[in-house]
Amino acid sequence: MDNTFWALVALILFLALLLYIKLPSWLGKQLDERADGIRKELEEARRLREEAQQVLAEYERRRREAETEAAEIRAAAERDAAVFLEEAKRKTEEYVDRRRTLAEQKIKQAETDAANEVRSRAVDLAVAAATRLLGSKTDTKAAETLFQDSLRELKTRMN
Repeated sequence: MDNTFWALVALILFLALLLYIKLPSWLGKQLDERADGIRKELEEARRLREEAQQVLAEYERRRREAETEAAEIRAAAERDAAVFLEEAKRKTEEYVDRRRTLAEQKIKQAETDAANEVRSRAVDLAVAAATRLLGSKTDTKAAETLFQDSLRELKTRMN
C-alpha cells in the first residue's frame, strides 16, 4: 500500500467525519442566514426608496404650491402697481388742471388789472386834457362841476 492509497483513505475518512459532524448543514445554515440578511437589506432598500419617492413627491407638491403662490403674489403686485399708476396719473392730471385754472385766473386778473389801469390813466389824461381845455375857456367853478359830473358818470359805468 502506497502513500496514495493512504491519502485516499484519509480523504474519505475526513469527508465522512465532516458529514458526521454535519458540516453541510452548517454551511447551508450559514448560506441561508446570509440570504436572509441580503433579503432584509433589499427590503430595507425598497422601503427607503419608497420613502425617498414620497419625500420627493411632497417636495414637488410644495414647489408647485410655492410657484402658484409666487404667481399670485406677482399678479397682485402687478394689479397694485397698475392701480397706483392710475391713481398717480389721475392725481397728476388733477394737479395740472388746478394749476392751469389758477394760471388762467391769474391771467384774467392781470388782464382786468391792466384794463383798469389803462382806463384809469385814460380818465386821468381825459380829465387833465379837459381841465386844460376848459381851464383856458371857462371859469374854475364850471370846470369843477364838469369834473365832478364826469367822475360820477365814470363811477356808475364801472360798477
